[in-house]
Amino acid sequence: MESAWCNRRGQVVSRELAIRRKGCPAHVLQIARRAQDRLHRKYWRLVSRGKLHSVAVTAVARELAGFVWAIGQQMPSMAA
Repeated sequence: MESAWCNRRGQVVSRELAIRRKGCPAHVLQIARRAQDRLHRKYWRLVSRGKLHSVAVTAVARELAGFVWAIGQQMPSMAA
């Protein structure tokens, strides 16, 4: 839910996030940017239709959870 609240502002990259992103492959950063844009648009689209902010954030959090799940499905198994 916390990350969903952060998506209200769009493409804001804090100093800490920029440091964590150093060394990440370009395609991973591109996926992250596209996801952030999509979640930002979803939030404002819902709010502009009259949904409560908390309802819109819950919808964004649900979509974010699905996005993270999909990434996990694409990753190779990390079995020990």
